[in-house]
Amino acid sequence: MKDMLGNGVVGILSETSNKWERRVPLTPADCARFLLAGRHKSGVVRVIVQPSTKRIYPDHLYQDAGCEVSHDLSDCGLILGIKKPQLEMVLPDRAYAFFSHTHKAQPENMPLLDKILAERVSLFDYELVDGNNGKKRFIAFGKFAGRAAIIDLLRGLGQRYLNLGYSTPFLTLGAAYMYPSLAAAKAAVISVGEEIATQGLPSGICPLVFVFAGSGNASVAAQEIFKLLPHTFVSPSSLPDLFGKAKDSSEPTGTSKRDFQVYGCIATYADMVKRKDAMGEAFDKEDYHAHPDNYIPIFHEKIAPYASVIFNCIYWEKKFPRLLSTKQLQDLARNGCPLVAISDLTCDMEGSIQILNQTTTIDSPFFRYDPINDSYHQDMEGNGVICSVVDNLPTEFAKEASQHFGGLLSQFIGSLASTADITKLPANLRKGCIAHGGALTSLYEYIPHLRNSGFM
Repeated sequence: MKDMLGNGVVGILSETSNKWERRVPLTPADCARFLLAGRHKSGVVRVIVQPSTKRIYPDHLYQDAGCEVSHDLSDCGLILGIKKPQLEMVLPDRAYAFFSHTHKAQPENMPLLDKILAERVSLFDYELVDGNNGKKRFIAFGKFAGRAAIIDLLRGLGQRYLNLGYSTPFLTLGAAYMYPSLAAAKAAVISVGEEIATQGLPSGICPLVFVFAGSGNASVAAQEIFKLLPHTFVSPSSLPDLFGKAKDSSEPTGTSKRDFQVYGCIATYADMVKRKDAMGEAFDKEDYHAHPDNYIPIFHEKIAPYASVIFNCIYWEKKFPRLLSTKQLQDLARNGCPLVAISDLTCDMEGSIQILNQTTTIDSPFFRYDPINDSYHQDMEGNGVICSVVDNLPTEFAKEASQHFGGLLSQFIGSLASTADITKLPANLRKGCIAHGGALTSLYEYIPHLRNSGFM
């Protein structure tokens, strides 16, 4: 079995993590390019694809591309997936690549890591591979999570506001997976925007303010969809003025400009925290990351009181102040904060937004948290905030997301498929290798300590 690594035979797993996972690591077109080029040029001699009746690309398209379709991946030296495979599917002495979520030592993923080590598997995690130009998290699904998340959030807003007694144009929107393409989904959002611009929103829910926490890919993608609606972006410092003008407006009910658009506000770290000993100096992001204990949260005072929707995309660890603690959210609710919905793409349980203690699913994307009674519910009918915490959003745009991902992954397949000695791999691929030959690699030797400390 020791000669399996680097044999040029690539396997593609049938995804088993959940019913919605329809993405693929390589499309039929990606596979065809490798096979037509031949092993000398591409490093790939065969591609074996496990059969699947729900994959976004049917089996016959892989066969047309020159791939073999078989449950048996025992000939494969490199096996690719999206989500983690079932433990019994892990074959010994191979290289595997998928999103393993093991490097933070989350307890739910440790049985998988134990299996990987026991079977002497070389584990490559896409999340940890940098691009050739040093770009962080290069092999990723880009902006598709943010796009799907905000479309689903807008749909949820329509349902939530209806339960609160307001009819809105958001009710006509479908979930992201209901559209055959991103273009079709965007067209539907544009249609909603046209209705807002011509007929307006109920005055009782205006100004409708979307707060985007963070400025990474997911946030940018969500803003891309948001901008299809009639909108105005305001700075965090202008939020009180926006509400003040709305309350003091002399315009008749239903004719205020604020009723015919939505408002966006981008919150950076400088809007979320401040130094305990701040003397007016500019926010220093590097100092914050190096010395988070010197900072206190301000998001709950500066921005959250004006937010109708919070779209959370920030990177967070336990050493950092939370974006919103449970107590802060409860205090906001008692003070009449207009917050009705939270969409969280971090999926950090009890993380930067403390109340988020469960993930949700594509077909049941929301739970409701009642901050007054500190209770959780699976409906939209009572008091509180609806929360979406879906951890596989890009699969809602499975075809386009797979095309994007496969194009990035293809740049590395030749090296992964044809190299048996991981020390000869490019540095960015070595960085993404968590385990090899039954042991953790040097960059990840901290995992047992983290695991035993109970820090995560």
